Amino acid sequence: MDIRQLKAFIAVFEERSITLAAQRLFVTQPTLSVTIRQLEEALGAQLFERLPRGVEVSEEARLLYPQARRLVAQAEALARMFRQPHDCLPLTLGVDADVGPGQLEAFLAMAARASPAILLSVEEGCVGDARLAAEDSRCEDELFVPLWEESFVLAVTAGHALAERRQVEMSELAGADWVTCPAHASHQRLLDLHGAVAPELALAAQAGSLRLAARMAAAGLGLALLPASLLAGADGLAPIPLAGATLTRRVGLCHAAQAQELPALQALLACLPAQDHSGSGADKP
Repeated sequence: MDIRQLKAFIAVFEERSITLAAQRLFVTQPTLSVTIRQLEEALGAQLFERLPRGVEVSEEARLLYPQARRLVAQAEALARMFRQPHDCLPLTLGVDADVGPGQLEAFLAMAARASPAILLSVEEGCVGDARLAAEDSRCEDELFVPLWEESFVLAVTAGHALAERRQVEMSELAGADWVTCPAHASHQRLLDLHGAVAPELALAAQAGSLRLAARMAAAGLGLALLPASLLAGADGLAPIPLAGATLTRRVGLCHAAQAQELPALQALLACLPAQDHSGSGADKP
């Protein structure tokens, strides 16, 4: 008894017809009949009764069917396990700490749609064959594929007096406590936006990343200006749009030019929304 015989048995059992089962397996009817007969001889049991039209299954066949399905499934899984290293397209993806969780999940879904052969390894930080990151954090020699553009919003605690406001003017925030992220690439642009209240930032609480700034703001250490995606679904924080001019950022895929030779990255780029993939660090807006 072998897997080929079990597959033949399953086809006949499910189709209830030698003719249809032979078509399903792409073999001739005589060949399939011989295979079933060999299985019956090996088991010492009659599995099918041949009728003028189709076949009737025996009780022995009903007992064998679930076991045959299980054995065939195990054999196919074993073959995939040893074949996978040759068929898969490995890709290591770094994820910037300040990418919103919704953006990460959407990007991973894109990768899954790009090719079932892509085998992703996802790590935090500036690592991997490509990175999901904000444009202002890409290296000068990296290419950038923009995927999303979003605005910075004011993050306040849910119980704050401003929490129910539809928008707020920066001029209204004089005297407020702040949380800033001086090491982040967006910090200088945020200083310009703070304008009249900027001097108060000298005494602001400081975070090492925008994601940490969101948690500090949620703890009540101060207000923070943060990308909207970091506040989506965040407990304890209310995002309030700024009136007038505000900051925006683009989030997308950063990668070195030579990484485009990787089959996995080629498949992924082909799946992403149509963009100019040729931009380099020198042409930042």
